[in-house]
Amino acid sequence: MKDIVIIGGGPGGLTAAIYAKRAGCDISLFECMSPGGQVMTTPEIENYPGFVGTGFDLSMKFYEQTSALGVDIQFENVKVLKKVDGVFSLECESGATFSAKSVIIASGARRRKLEIKGENEFTGRGVSYCATCDGNFFRNKVAVVVGGGNTAVEDAIYLSKLCSKVYLVHRRDSFRASKVLVDRLENHENIELVLNTVPVEIQGDDKVNKFIVKNKLTDEIREIDADAVFVAVGTIPETGFVPEEVEKDSGGYIITDTKCMTNIEGLYAIGDVRNTPLKQVITAAADGAIAATYAAEYIGG
Repeated sequence: MKDIVIIGGGPGGLTAAIYAKRAGCDISLFECMSPGGQVMTTPEIENYPGFVGTGFDLSMKFYEQTSALGVDIQFENVKVLKKVDGVFSLECESGATFSAKSVIIASGARRRKLEIKGENEFTGRGVSYCATCDGNFFRNKVAVVVGGGNTAVEDAIYLSKLCSKVYLVHRRDSFRASKVLVDRLENHENIELVLNTVPVEIQGDDKVNKFIVKNKLTDEIREIDADAVFVAVGTIPETGFVPEEVEKDSGGYIITDTKCMTNIEGLYAIGDVRNTPLKQVITAAADGAIAATYAAEYIGG
């Protein structure tokens, strides 16, 4: 039995691992893909103190520091989490089972879909949820980005350096993204803003060639000739494995107290999976430090 199991290897999970290991706890970290989480796909990190560079580089620094401490990393996908008689049990997709005295949920969130005709059909054939992963495939071509937050604006700016034209489609007349990012849009002549507009359909033959949208104010339908559609309309928390009795808000994000503990003793939630008002690398890392500190205190009695 482990003292602490951490589910998720993003900035929050990796920070929790560092703090828990330094507290002398016997821990394991579970990651179903690669350490780093969503920050791996962030083109530029400019607001994490002491670091300027790509999200990939920052993720590697987190991972290298964690590995140097000898943290046990299990590349497993946790499917079921339970607490029985004061002990947490984990069942993985592979069939492996584990137990722990305390668990820190750092599973993050996945990209939300548009849920329109053609989206599923053309996923991987022009529809993408990661501009930094797939942008280079559309060099000197036309791309559409859908969304109004930091990710959408960052994606549009990033793609403007690769694509001949970028349309940024947003359902409102102003952006939720930070002002410094929105101001940068003005410096890119090949970015066209398509505001007060919602997506209707994605069309194509063997790959995307048209994006159909509707103006909310006039109901006018517009066809945008495009080679790619990048979706950045928010996230959905990864809580499918979480016990039903764990309290969540209306969006499905886990509710915690100031110690990042859920309503179940010994179970903590950090980063994008919890109902934090700000979802950033720095807040996820802070959550990880807090949760690991109190998880170590919890198992110590």
